[in-house]
Amino acid sequence: MIPRYTRPEMASIWEPQTRFKIWFEIEAHAADALAELGTIPKEAAKTVWAKARNATFDVARIDEIERETKHDVIAFLTHLAEIVGPEARFVHQGMTSSDVLDTCLNVQLTRAADLLLADLDKVLAALKKRAFEHKMTPTIGRSHGIHAEPVTFGLKLAYAYAEFSRARERLIAARKEVATCAISGAVGTFAQIDPRVEEHVAKAMGLVPEPISTQVIPRDRHAMYFSTLGVIASSVERIAVEIRHMQRTEVLEAEEFFSEGQKGSSAMPHKRNPVLSENLTGLSRMVRAYVTPALENVVLWHERDISHSSAERMMGPDATVTLDFALVRLAGLIDKLLVYPANMQKNLDRLGGLVHSQRVLLALTQKGASREDAYKLVQRNAMPVWRGEGDFLVLLKKDAEVKKYLTDAEIEEQFDLGYHLKHVDTIFKRVFGAS
Repeated sequence: MIPRYTRPEMASIWEPQTRFKIWFEIEAHAADALAELGTIPKEAAKTVWAKARNATFDVARIDEIERETKHDVIAFLTHLAEIVGPEARFVHQGMTSSDVLDTCLNVQLTRAADLLLADLDKVLAALKKRAFEHKMTPTIGRSHGIHAEPVTFGLKLAYAYAEFSRARERLIAARKEVATCAISGAVGTFAQIDPRVEEHVAKAMGLVPEPISTQVIPRDRHAMYFSTLGVIASSVERIAVEIRHMQRTEVLEAEEFFSEGQKGSSAMPHKRNPVLSENLTGLSRMVRAYVTPALENVVLWHERDISHSSAERMMGPDATVTLDFALVRLAGLIDKLLVYPANMQKNLDRLGGLVHSQRVLLALTQKGASREDAYKLVQRNAMPVWRGEGDFLVLLKKDAEVKKYLTDAEIEEQFDLGYHLKHVDTIFKRVFGAS
């Protein structure tokens, strides 16, 4: 985790003290269940809670023990015994390390998902507010980076709103998929521990029992979780790239807020750069970078190996922390985005009316011209305008073959900007609902 791109609440989920606290809770809840089943004394379970519930675990001491044992869970259990005393011998009865590690990881991932869902809500709120603000602000739509037909800036934001709404639904599903608990013993057979222990721990930790585990919780669950984060990151980058394009000097339809005292360049005092959007592009790449190892972690040997472990120690914190930071940054960027409707109109007019070429094409076909002939008539008048040699409307009115089909008034009718925006309300209702 890089402090520059880390928010405290998400970072705290992955801190050693938090991890050891979760490990303790898993072990202590398991002890409660074992005590109820008569496997260990009830007083022993009570003592575990009484002596360690509010304990601050000595991370340095656990690290010291691990340097000797070369085993993180054993190091923790040894330290726990130093806190609890003789009754600690009843902890971890019939359990294996993965029962603790995997259940803990899933607790952390669900907590991280909850924060990410809150972040998505911030993004959605910002997009909705700005979408309605610019619902009917006309701007040019582009395909292949080239002027196509008019849209509105509100539609661009509504598109992003719908995209992040889908992201939210996917994350809810991914959270549900990864929210499982395994307390099933060495190879998942429950040979040394009753399945009722797993049910008890799962309920206590806000999870559900894994239907069938080996010595690990199946990693296809985690692959789906991190893949979902990767898709969300791609959505972040998509809108970031859109903003980067709009801020280009030659376009300047919108730009990032530039605060008092902010500097754009160490060499050129005039610069106002899209640094936040560029930063989001870079952060998105890092989140996506963890998708491939998550997919590869599905393929473990037999009932268990630890080839997934080292990767997950990095990807769990890094992917969630980075996406958390990116989503909050995106929400702020959208909320403060500077929008320039006058420049949008200027760019709309840049090609001398060529954005209306399809309407003229269709009008000609409606009046009897074949599509092939209509296309030729429109294109031969459009290309001079493209080269800066005239105005599209004027050229069409001078074209004798066009005038065989359309009057001047009928040609002018095809240049109505409002025609392109007549279904904006319909689209908004589909995206945001009738309200």
